[in-house]
Formats: sequence, C-alpha cells, structure tokens
Amino acid sequence: MTIGIHHVEDVMGMAISLDVRDDIDPGVISTVVAWLHHVDATFSTYKIESPISQFGLGLISADQLSEEVRDVLTLCESVREETSGAFDIACVPAPNGSTLDPSGLVKGWAIERAAELLEAHGAENFCINAGGDIALRGNAEPDKPWRIGIRHPSEPLASAAVLSLGGRAAIATSATYERGAHIIDPKTGQPTAELASVTIVGKDLTYVDAYATAVFVMGLNGAEWLLETHPELDAFIIGHDGLTWETPGFNRWRSS
Repeated sequence: MTIGIHHVEDVMGMAISLDVRDDIDPGVISTVVAWLHHVDATFSTYKIESPISQFGLGLISADQLSEEVRDVLTLCESVREETSGAFDIACVPAPNGSTLDPSGLVKGWAIERAAELLEAHGAENFCINAGGDIALRGNAEPDKPWRIGIRHPSEPLASAAVLSLGGRAAIATSATYERGAHIIDPKTGQPTAELASVTIVGKDLTYVDAYATAVFVMGLNGAEWLLETHPELDAFIIGHDGLTWETPGFNRWRSS
C-alpha cells in the first residue's frame, strides 16, 4: 500500500492531476487512468474514429451507439431543456467538422465518475483537477480542507478568490482567459464574452461544469437563472470591468 499518490495524466486534451491522500493500492490509479482514456476514445471530437465523431458526422446511427453514449446524450438533452438552449451540444462547431460536441458536459461527467471509482476502491481524501474543473472528497490533511484558488481573469498570477472546500465538492469555471472567446451562444452561433468568468460550486461536477457554461452564455441573466433554479449551488461571476457578483451563500466557501 502507498500513503498518498500524486499522478498527472495527459488525456482528453489536458493534464489531469490525481492527488490522493489515503493508503490505496497504486493499481487503483491505473484503473482511473484507463477510464479517462476510454472516455477520450469514445467522446473526443478531435478523433474522427470516436463513436461521437462518427455519429456527429452521420456515419453511424443512434442505434449503433453504446448505451453509455446514449445515456450521455440524453443527459445533455435534459440540460439543454433546463437551460432553455443556453447549453446545446447540437449547435457547437466541433473539430471533426460536425455540429455535435458534448465536451461541455463530458469532462465534468468523466471526472465525477473517476471520483466515484476512487471512492469505490477506498479513497476518502482526494482531489481530481481537470484543467481547473475539480472534483474532490474529504480533506487535504486531517482537519484541513482543500484550498482552491479561482484565477483572476486579467491577472494570470493572481487569485480572484481562494476557497476552502471539504467533504464532497465540485468546482468549475468557464472563462475566456485560456482560449479566448471560444464559448458559443447556441442561439446566435457566435462566441459570447459578456462575462470574464463564471465559477460554480456544488456537489456533482457533471452538472456544475455544464451549468458554468450555460451561465456564461446567459451572461448576467444567468445569475438570476441559477438562483431561481438551483439555490443549492453557489456562483462567483467576474465582469470584464473587474466587478464581481456572487450568490448569497458563496462567502461560506471563502478561505479565512
């Protein structure tokens, strides 16, 4: 058994870090890494041979998709309906030349499933970071929660806020500072950049990640939507003018 493991895997187009603070069998990390590569092979829109690319390009039918892929597409459709189309995987230009790209939900879904794999194998204290979208459990050290910084949109070396998170938590940020104005408004087909960044904190990265994208697309109206539909979630929004807005409960996550 190994006391604590830190592993970084280049997969899904990013470096994904696994920071486990428990005594676990190192083989568990291999299981999680294999899962992440499976997701990449199945859902990558950069790989023409992936089932999602084949389906998006009309080369295979829905009946030829696995149950796993169909379930993810059904989940994406439920989020589209809930957000009145602000999140819509069928209106996003994909690298494979199609207009089907579920990446805005798949990443969070995959990382949340990876967290469940770690839990199933006895891990209780860990953090999985996928390009700033994070699923965590337990504490970083006994009685010391994980400290997570939210990057300042216009100051790469500065944090706009530092959070203290323990137990089961998920945090996701949608922003323009890494890839420019790349988040598409499905209703216009154009990139949206009314906001500088949107960070959402909750329990399940599947939804936290997708909702961060949807709120970013909605702009300031997204803040009202989130308060009305998901009072269990907290958000921190930064405008291009540097002004910030946060849900009433967000302050409880701030690190003292």
